[in-house]
Amino acid sequence: MKIVVLKFGGTSVGNIKRIKNVAEIISSYSKKNYKVIVVTSAMAGVTNDLVKKSKEISDNFSHAEYDVLVSSGEQVACSLIAARLIHKGLKSRSWLSWQIPIITLGSYKNSRINKINKDNILKYLKSGGIPIITGFQGINFEGRITTIGRGGSDASAIMLAKFFKAEKCVIYTDVDGVYTTDPNKLKKAKKIRIISYEEMLEMASLGAKVMQPVSIQDARLNRINIEVKSSFKKNPGTLITKKKNIINSKIITGISFTQNDAKVTLVGVKDKPGVAAMIFKPLSKNSINVDMVVQNISANGKETDLTFTIKSEDLKKTKKIISENKKINFRKLIFDGNVSKISIIGVGMVTTPGVTFRMFQALANKKINIQVISTSEIKISVLINKKNTSKAITALHNEFKLDH
Repeated sequence: MKIVVLKFGGTSVGNIKRIKNVAEIISSYSKKNYKVIVVTSAMAGVTNDLVKKSKEISDNFSHAEYDVLVSSGEQVACSLIAARLIHKGLKSRSWLSWQIPIITLGSYKNSRINKINKDNILKYLKSGGIPIITGFQGINFEGRITTIGRGGSDASAIMLAKFFKAEKCVIYTDVDGVYTTDPNKLKKAKKIRIISYEEMLEMASLGAKVMQPVSIQDARLNRINIEVKSSFKKNPGTLITKKKNIINSKIITGISFTQNDAKVTLVGVKDKPGVAAMIFKPLSKNSINVDMVVQNISANGKETDLTFTIKSEDLKKTKKIISENKKINFRKLIFDGNVSKISIIGVGMVTTPGVTFRMFQALANKKINIQVISTSEIKISVLINKKNTSKAITALHNEFKLDH
């Protein structure tokens, strides 16, 4: 059986006209003799509206009831898509997660798919039916609905592709693929035809909004090829696959950036074992993610300046936690919310010397000062003043010839 999993994002099903368009896309795969499994998000804006309602009801809304509430949007979209396919003369029906069932493990709001019962869906596919399945959700062993966090519908599609051994998984969205950088920031940005899981994971975690990192990681672990396409254009998309499937002469594949970071510096911290742990432990306990870290030791070896980055939304909480931490001593605490993190990503840098120099020189030529640096095997990230973001992206895009 030749199975394809198609996932449609919120913008793709954002109104009735778009849902009719989605039905045409699904129908086109059916005509190519694919057995089609469809996964849908809620219509654009619906989930946000439901979240808003939960906050208006209670400051401490039950997590279990929250999942019941926010999962209802997908049910509406499923019914509308299935009904349109029936109108077109195709056999289709909606399937809610508990009807399959899709079994999840973990806490409410952030569960993970553990098992999918294939029997009913396989039987329906063999009968010529097109199942329209709610993304973003499952049920736990207590029979309660759970949701699987941000990017949940992508994760649902990827796990369905895994369990049903689909030939491919196509993620339909409002962009026609993954670009070398955000085309809204740089008009010369080019669509990437093929990209490795590792590169896409770095790009997503460093600011690219096409897919959530957890979904890409699921695809990588399960070796599911993903094609990202637009539901509004018939252009070829971007294939996300394993490294050995890629023949690429480019050193750098793409440039990501974030503009919701803040820099924190503790000046004059006593340099002794365990101090860094004492600083970061209470941040961890309060679910504050620390990203880039740099430490400068004083000439006498007795003091250090410790700098790290966090999300700007955690700035106020971080300031309070550090100021109230009696276990550490420092002379001064400095915060800077006017920063941006720019990252170059590419598997080619593993075997190519001089990439770091070229990046730093390109920024220096534009008089852009680097505040913090962090690296991994396939990426280099720098923290710069936010006002230089566009200038830095353009300089690096030109340096590594990403528009060629």
